[in-house]
Amino acid sequence: MSQKKLLLLLSEDWFVCSHFLDRAIAAKAAGYDVVVVANENKHGDQIRNEGLRFIPLSYDRSGINLFKELHFLYKIFNLYKAEKPDIVHQISAKPIFYGSFISRLLKVPAVVNAPIGLGYVFSSNELKAKLLKPFIKLAYRLFLNRGNSKVIFENSDDLNYFVEMNALKSEDAILIKGAGVNMKQFTPAPKTGVPSVMLIARMLRDKGIQEFIEAAKKVLTKNIQARFILVGGLDEANPTSFTKEQLKEWSKVEGIEWLGKRNDVSELLKQTHIACLPSYREGLPKSLIEAAASGLPIVTTDTVGCREVVEDGVNGLLVPIKSVEPLAGALVKLIENEELRLKMGEKSRQRAEKEFANELVIEQTLKVYSSL
Repeated sequence: MSQKKLLLLLSEDWFVCSHFLDRAIAAKAAGYDVVVVANENKHGDQIRNEGLRFIPLSYDRSGINLFKELHFLYKIFNLYKAEKPDIVHQISAKPIFYGSFISRLLKVPAVVNAPIGLGYVFSSNELKAKLLKPFIKLAYRLFLNRGNSKVIFENSDDLNYFVEMNALKSEDAILIKGAGVNMKQFTPAPKTGVPSVMLIARMLRDKGIQEFIEAAKKVLTKNIQARFILVGGLDEANPTSFTKEQLKEWSKVEGIEWLGKRNDVSELLKQTHIACLPSYREGLPKSLIEAAASGLPIVTTDTVGCREVVEDGVNGLLVPIKSVEPLAGALVKLIENEELRLKMGEKSRQRAEKEFANELVIEQTLKVYSSL
């Protein structure tokens, strides 16, 4: 039997490395001819060094210029026509819409779509987001689930939402909880020193960055000893990104630090006492499953994606979105109670082993491919 070609179409090369690289490597090991397609920034060589074929495809993931979008559609048409994939796995909105349209034109045998996160349009109350949302929902209804296709969701809320809005057949919906985590790399470690609270994410408004800063200031004004640490880079293509100047200004407050983008997250988590992500909406945040694997108690919002990782009162605390006072209160509760931190941290590790381990996610993803 000839080797099947699997083409992964994603937005950015860094997202390939953070969320899909292990699965792409596993697919290659399972016998697929794997082609990875994404914007190339600084991570293309990392993908190539894993023995994967990487094709750069530049486009503006947040733009709506008609001529640029048509040009992007044309590039995908030429790419799919030249590669002749047996399966395409398309991740996030534009790859799904454009890739699915081209897949139908060229009769690609099998399609896997993954509307990960949903992002700005579904989490923001800004006018632009409200205007775009009806068109985005229509596009999902038209392109998400046609022909021989499956749709992978990271959380049950999004899965049910798309089924209820008639964007797909329930039998084609697959739940795979996140990107997976390397349980040997992310491990618990003894904690010393002043309790530290770490938020790992892109520096976006809808990740709850501002609420985190305001909650940190409230805690620090109570003369409670703690460190509040932001880890993550800017995302200038996202309309909710904070500026470097704003982050540096916040870092002037004693007890608050912004470390920028880091490649040693597993080591940072070993030195951290509490993980925090007051996000407005997620697919299933990789930073939280890495924190769980590292045996940390977690404070996050009671919202889509985040509550897939945290059971309130068991391995962490859930607070309402965009709420500073409850967030500060939850953080104080854990900062001041080492015994509770340790107890919740143990439960986090157990949950990660049971639900989020790399091996589970890889096995489930390969099973989807083989089913097609």
